[in-house]
Amino acid sequence: MSFSVTPAPPLVQLLQNLIRFDTTNPPGNEAACVSYLNQLLIQAGCQTQVLARADLRPNLVSRLTGQGQAPPLLLYGHLDVVTTAGQQWEQPPFSARLLDGYLWGRGALDMKGGVAMMLWAFLRAKSEGLQLPGDVILALVGDEEAGGQYGAGFLVEQHPHLFQGVRYAIGEFGGFSTTLAGRRFYPIMVSEKQTCRVQITVRGPGGHGSLAGRNHTMAALAQVLHRLDQHRLPVHVTDPARLMLQEISRNLPWAKGLVLRQLLNPAVARVMLPRLGALGRTLDPLLRHNVNATVVRGGEQVNVLPSQIDLTLDGRLLPGFGPDDLLAELRHLLGRPGAASTSIEMSLLRHVPGPSRLDMGLFSTLARILRQADPEGVPVPMLLPAATDARYFARLGIQTYGFLPMPLEPGFNFLRTIHGANERIPVAALDFGAQAIYQLLKSFGQAPE
Repeated sequence: MSFSVTPAPPLVQLLQNLIRFDTTNPPGNEAACVSYLNQLLIQAGCQTQVLARADLRPNLVSRLTGQGQAPPLLLYGHLDVVTTAGQQWEQPPFSARLLDGYLWGRGALDMKGGVAMMLWAFLRAKSEGLQLPGDVILALVGDEEAGGQYGAGFLVEQHPHLFQGVRYAIGEFGGFSTTLAGRRFYPIMVSEKQTCRVQITVRGPGGHGSLAGRNHTMAALAQVLHRLDQHRLPVHVTDPARLMLQEISRNLPWAKGLVLRQLLNPAVARVMLPRLGALGRTLDPLLRHNVNATVVRGGEQVNVLPSQIDLTLDGRLLPGFGPDDLLAELRHLLGRPGAASTSIEMSLLRHVPGPSRLDMGLFSTLARILRQADPEGVPVPMLLPAATDARYFARLGIQTYGFLPMPLEPGFNFLRTIHGANERIPVAALDFGAQAIYQLLKSFGQAPE
């Protein structure tokens, strides 16, 4: 690693302070955290704007003026976190304890750690009078974990002028290292899946609970759930997934690279994915639309067979597809219920379109920064199986890159640690990411090598 090491305590203390604000969403209550950050920026001589759809859900925007040699660069991150209810933590989730080189707490990875990296680089650029290639905009938002209507969605809808001229943005989720076949890869998110929520309604005659119950709505629901659990939707190879698989395979030993290249053929991928174990489970949602049953509503009395049951599905669409594509695949998968007396209806609850185009113009700069910091690391583009605030900024023509660089130990499972118990970040990774983002602020206007 070639970054010079700066004293860690200010950065670590910054993240500790952020974690100690309980911004669990719902309800969010990001106001106190935003007030603290606003004071930090004002004390550093930065001009700020606090903008809110609701008083307790504010967003903070600040801007550093550059030399005008490049379009403005946007750094954005969210301050809200998911619940810790029902989880068994080894350390109190909002205590921000520092133990054995790790900083513990809800939001350490998702994404107060990333906010701390961005803010540290932003404030350093301000204090050093860095000659920025272009303006740098810092947007710290709320409500990402519950849909973004009070955060990024609000800023894009009501204050789009703040982001005029921005072509590229840095946000979550990417830059964390993962080890495959002994090689260390740094996936940089360049695209993401779309939120697409579906409701399935099962209808039948209902009846008295004392009668012999067969072929009623509960049985039809069981068939639906069984089919969703036992069968998969078709494979599709999108451009972001193709770029990711090609780049990873190019940097693996020939035999292992060949296996990944076979996944570019949908017919072969359907057979191979289940046989690849943990790797297959990681790659599977990048090659299909996927749905998970999450909410069931039906029945009001214990002695009455329900005549209607509603099942909510959390669907995630691959980029470039629409809700009709998912609904058609689900209808084909589920078919008809087993009994003529029951029926299944399907409807779209909500679709939030994701980025529709892929602009790789900044990727080479980000990759160069990572290679300089870790010569043994391999930066690769990544398709994210979830959705982020990138979908809102994409409406303004902004390409987001998930770039919060963190070198992690091979046994540290990043994706299983976020949103779970014992969320924590290595202090060394926190410093690495902050330094990388600072290097980006120095060089985002340079021509690619």
